Amino acid sequence: MSVRVKICGVTRVQDALAALEYGAEIIGLNFHPPSPRCVSLERADEIRRAIAARALVAGVFVNAAREFIAARIAELALDLIQFHGDEDEAALAGWPVATIRALRLKPDARLTALPATRADYLLLDTFHPGLYGGAGVARPLAGLERLDLSRVFLSGGLDPANVGAAAALGPYAVDVASGVESAPGVKDPSRLRSFIANAKTAR
Repeated sequence: MSVRVKICGVTRVQDALAALEYGAEIIGLNFHPPSPRCVSLERADEIRRAIAARALVAGVFVNAAREFIAARIAELALDLIQFHGDEDEAALAGWPVATIRALRLKPDARLTALPATRADYLLLDTFHPGLYGGAGVARPLAGLERLDLSRVFLSGGLDPANVGAAAALGPYAVDVASGVESAPGVKDPSRLRSFIANAKTAR
């Protein structure tokens, strides 16, 4: 099976539908208010209804209250929840859907092993001092080939040009937000198409 593709920070129905048409399996909806990709409940509901059962939908949260996350799961029938802040391990427990723990790593960080976590999946992203994701800063892939990435989302500075190298490492999924945009929160159809095609054909 080819690598799964997660298109994150979707803010428009047409972008979600384009991503599905080109082959994405997971759509990410951002609920972190400072982010330019944050969506209201109303907009998220529109996107969720348009996706229906054609893909999984992940909610992205940053240091959010448990009650807020639980409400979004119930209101939007989320399939996954992504913790992208400074949450501790206790925050990852007791959810009715699968969880993703984001690790924001500095570009020069070298992983010799994946950290233990109670989350179902890990997401490797690039650390930015002022942003929780979506910074578009790439990090070296060297060394990751020695790790078991079967439950890892590779993210951080991916774009149509470099996603093939990331996908070739055999992660569970590759994840992109800014790398397929024409403006923050606005996906570019040609970049979406190229990103997904390059991920799916990687060897």
